Amino acid sequence: MRMFAAVVPPEDAIGHLDEFLEVRRDAAGFRWAGAEQLHLTLAFLAQVPDRALDDLLERLARAAGRRTPFPARVVGGGAFPNPARARVLWAGLGLDEDGRTELDRLATGARAAAAKAGIAVDGQRFRPHVTVARMGRPQEVSDWVRLLDAYEGPGWTVDTLTLVESHLGEGPRGRPRYEVVAEYPLGRAPAGP
Repeated sequence: MRMFAAVVPPEDAIGHLDEFLEVRRDAAGFRWAGAEQLHLTLAFLAQVPDRALDDLLERLARAAGRRTPFPARVVGGGAFPNPARARVLWAGLGLDEDGRTELDRLATGARAAAAKAGIAVDGQRFRPHVTVARMGRPQEVSDWVRLLDAYEGPGWTVDTLTLVESHLGEGPRGRPRYEVVAEYPLGRAPAGP
């Protein structure tokens, strides 16, 4: 199974960002993410064996239980690897110092949960972002980054860690289809046996 642990903003935050992007999407031939695909990946798990799933679920519940909820908002943006040769256009996350610490620890906990369950975690160091578009080839996107820099969405409280299964090519226009597997509240220890 192809999965990822994520923070999924609430509907009003996703809707606000989606509306901001909607009127601009026709201006570039990027592969734009739909509202149902907007999330903040904490740990990407390209291959989760069936035998490791129960262990992963238990470990993610414990990792979420160790963290406390924190305020956030989608704000600003950037490009990977850089605006001059971008492959990904992203929106950022506005956090206070405590929120940044909690988010970093939540990502570390999710990655450790996967590793301890015997699952390889893809990706390099954690850089919080919400992917809004992908490019088929490297492109110059400085104007798009400046546009996103002016964006500020509504605030919300990050209070849930979500495990999502990704089904490649099963969504609209050949995009992945996402299915929520489990949601874990932050700051609440899992119930014992």
